[in-house]
Amino acid sequence: MSSVKKFQVTFDCAEPERLARFWCEVLGYVVPPPPEVFGTWDDFKRSQPSEQRGSWFACVDPSGVGPRLYFQRVPEGKAAKNRVHLDVRVGTGLVGEERLAALQAECDRLVALGAVHVQTLLADGINESTITMRDIEGNEFCID
Repeated sequence: MSSVKKFQVTFDCAEPERLARFWCEVLGYVVPPPPEVFGTWDDFKRSQPSEQRGSWFACVDPSGVGPRLYFQRVPEGKAAKNRVHLDVRVGTGLVGEERLAALQAECDRLVALGAVHVQTLLADGINESTITMRDIEGNEFCID
């Protein structure tokens, strides 16, 4: 049996740094330091050929537990529903009105950051409440 490997989640997007900074705010992630020979990310960007500047950006879990998120610029726009999405887990262990209040508070915080509320699915006796949202480039994600 093989061991679990570290992994990163990669987003295709139009504006890598902007989207990475959005997800830093959502998840409490941070921008890692630039490569060792550069004092700042701006110094690093200036060292790149113009066509590569801003073509990628990343953010990391400051605790080192969660996966690295990598954002890469692609020429095409988002055309369909995501096949994979992130679930932002803010209601774990909560039920009923307490859970819904926690989800709604997080939804309000993320809307202020530029996310879009899509749909609130209320508890149905089998599944607890969840909220579907879109990030600043239209990628779906859930608050649960």
